[in-house]
Parts: sequence; structure tokens; C-alpha cells
Amino acid sequence: MSQGVQTAASPAEVSFEEALRKLESIVEAMESDELPLDQLIQRFEEGAALARLCQDRLGEAEGKVRRLEENLDGTLSTRPMGDEGAGAA
Repeated sequence: MSQGVQTAASPAEVSFEEALRKLESIVEAMESDELPLDQLIQRFEEGAALARLCQDRLGEAEGKVRRLEENLDGTLSTRPMGDEGAGAA
């Protein structure tokens, strides 16, 4: 049951870069105006899932970067996740 571009691996196994490549491929296929409506809808659903995965991965990376804090001596250390909102009123 081949459906073109599929995410055969679980989302945890797909890298951000691979998900982005698949998403770009889906967008190109959808822009070609050669897909029948049922395949267009299927590709749209795949693309939405991949976009969500990419967004989640970017959010995770942003969170990790925000937790890194450069000390005065130039070394990097991490801080607990809840520190971002501390002191904000």
C-alpha cells in the first residue's frame, strides 16, 4: 500500500531535517496541480503532521538554548526549566 511520501518511522525517529525535506517534497507535489483531490488531501494531512513535528522540534531546541546560560567566566551551564518566568509579573 504505497502512498508516495510516508512517515514510515515513528515521529521520534525522524530528524528535523528529514521531516523538513519530506514537507518540502509534499509542498512541491501539491503545487504541481497534478494530484487528484483524494491524494491532495492525504498529502495535506501528511504535511500538517510534519509541520507540527518540525514546530515541536524547534520548540524543544529553543527551550534547550534558553536553558543554557553563559557564566561570567565564559563557561556554559544549564538552569532549571522554570527559571524563564521567574521574576516576571
